[in-house]
Amino acid sequence: MKTQISKVMGGHVLLTVFTLFMLCSGVRSQLNPDIYAKSCPSLGQIVRNQVTIAMNAEKRMAASLIRLHFHDCFVNGCDASILLDGTDSEKLAIPNLNSARGFEVVDTIKAAVENACPGVVSCADILTLAARDSVSLSGGPRWRVALGRKDGLVANQSSANNLPSPFESLDAIIAKFVAVGLNITDVVALSGAHTFGQAKCDLFSNRLFNFTGTGTPDATLETSLLSNLQSVCPLGGNGNITAPLDSGSTDAFDNNYFKNLLQGKGLLSSDQILFSSDLAVNTTKTLVEAYSRNQYLFFRDFTCSMIRMGNIANGASGEVRKNCRVINN
Repeated sequence: MKTQISKVMGGHVLLTVFTLFMLCSGVRSQLNPDIYAKSCPSLGQIVRNQVTIAMNAEKRMAASLIRLHFHDCFVNGCDASILLDGTDSEKLAIPNLNSARGFEVVDTIKAAVENACPGVVSCADILTLAARDSVSLSGGPRWRVALGRKDGLVANQSSANNLPSPFESLDAIIAKFVAVGLNITDVVALSGAHTFGQAKCDLFSNRLFNFTGTGTPDATLETSLLSNLQSVCPLGGNGNITAPLDSGSTDAFDNNYFKNLLQGKGLLSSDQILFSSDLAVNTTKTLVEAYSRNQYLFFRDFTCSMIRMGNIANGASGEVRKNCRVINN
């Protein structure tokens, strides 16, 4: 296994992984990182350039693109079904409606790729590459992405309505990961993507005033953060106002998210329960503590979890869409 570790500003350590399959034991796939080496040799650079442009316009877009990839892979596998328009569109599911974003960026990347290599690269592969580049361009790990996914022919709005929720218990969230072939390490590592991005008040205001009908705030929420969030999201206020998921390093991909959890500073209930819930003691808490101490370990496990998630139901059925929003005629 060949890895490169380099120092970056602030003393953070950036892990760049070149050989993914040796790093991530148990990964099985018919995908190939070199599948477009001859048919679209400029693919990687095209995607990276477009993601860079999008992030320069709005830093938050990095987190939005990786969230799109997550929400895609958990429904029908990583087949770009989330990008489809229509009456059964996954965009209209409750977890995505007026929430999922970045579709226009994917359209722009697809257009650039089609200009260079028409009819070759699937939207699913483009979204997977964009998610990887969003992480690495934000200071996180970079890895080779296995490619060759096909674009799905149908959306599945009902399944999209069953995505892991910020309001669910830890055992329910773990069960949803297990159902798609992932494990507890993946739950914690992939939750670490909340080290950047924003969340709407609607997703965490239940913790601020009357948590689970107690008449008091969530006792696991640190008091200074609670006070700040109550100002940002007052009772009866605008639920579309956002707050940073990681108040310590809003736009950087690092392990500060896990340090926050140790201090009761997880924004979403589904974040904080990884450390503070009773079930966490024998499932997720040890990993949270380990990642808070060791960014290299987090980056390594996150890379493996992204690869595993990218392999969910990656069968050969489907097509290479010309337009990511509609199936081909």
